[in-house]
Amino acid sequence: MTDAGPGPAFLAAQQAAGVIAAKHRGDFAGAEELLASIGDEAMRTRGFCLLAELALSLVRSQTGQSMDELVQELTLLIAEAG
Repeated sequence: MTDAGPGPAFLAAQQAAGVIAAKHRGDFAGAEELLASIGDEAMRTRGFCLLAELALSLVRSQTGQSMDELVQELTLLIAEAG
């Protein structure tokens, strides 16, 4: 029996978190390199979607808000920024 380990989307989400961390510490070249290493566009998309869902779940557990409330608040913040 082999150890399956985390799935590809979870690994991509970990790398996506690394991209964000690198950007926030000013390592833009490292962020670009890590982003390119995630794989194809579909895997990058899955990774960032999973990361967003996990981050929203973390916020939800801290605030007690529903996912719908959080998404609505986030959508308003995005609209204000754009």
